Amino acid sequence: MFARLFIDHPRAVNESYFEHMAASLGVASRLAAAAAKCVVHAIVPGLCTTAGSDAILKLHAEVAPRRFDQPTF
Repeated sequence: MFARLFIDHPRAVNESYFEHMAASLGVASRLAAAAAKCVVHAIVPGLCTTAGSDAILKLHAEVAPRRFDQPTF
């Protein structure tokens, strides 16, 4: 159970636990920043007009090549 939760997935993407943590937190912080810009855009539509879609496209380009067919637990 421990290996399944903490070791198997990072190993599958050739990272240590802490390397994977750093990468995941990096993605999360970028998504949070994009979400904040989307909130600004919701309030003032003329601001941050492409911030959400730009972030999605950039993250997809970076993350998609790293994906492996793995089950979601």
